Amino acid sequence: MMYQNIIKSAKMLVDEANTIVDTITIEEAKNKINDNNYIFVDIRDFRELQKEGKIPGAFSCPRGMLEFWIDPESPYHKDIFNQNKTYIFYCASAWRSALAGKISIEMGLRPVLHLKGGFNAWKESNANIEDVD
Repeated sequence: MMYQNIIKSAKMLVDEANTIVDTITIEEAKNKINDNNYIFVDIRDFRELQKEGKIPGAFSCPRGMLEFWIDPESPYHKDIFNQNKTYIFYCASAWRSALAGKISIEMGLRPVLHLKGGFNAWKESNANIEDVD
């Protein structure tokens, strides 16, 4: 017996977010890795970073803190989200990053992209990975 009537699936939410947040391909992202006009934001859980590493130079922002770190009125605000740069969000497989990108855009953060295929695609392309302690 189902007690709840979920009317919007996680897939529907991700699909909706993908109509709002533009993606950047792995190859395009590789060309931006050393470009100071771009900030890579890893929204995976810290345990994922410790286990698999991250894109070199990426800023770690757990998905659960994103809105609080973006909001300048929040006691948790991080200055990294107050720069005139392009933010590239990524997670493991580009689902959480689509949702993170959508909420960031709704909050007013711009420009925002998310990495097509996520960190899994980054690894598969044999791109550089930075270890996380």
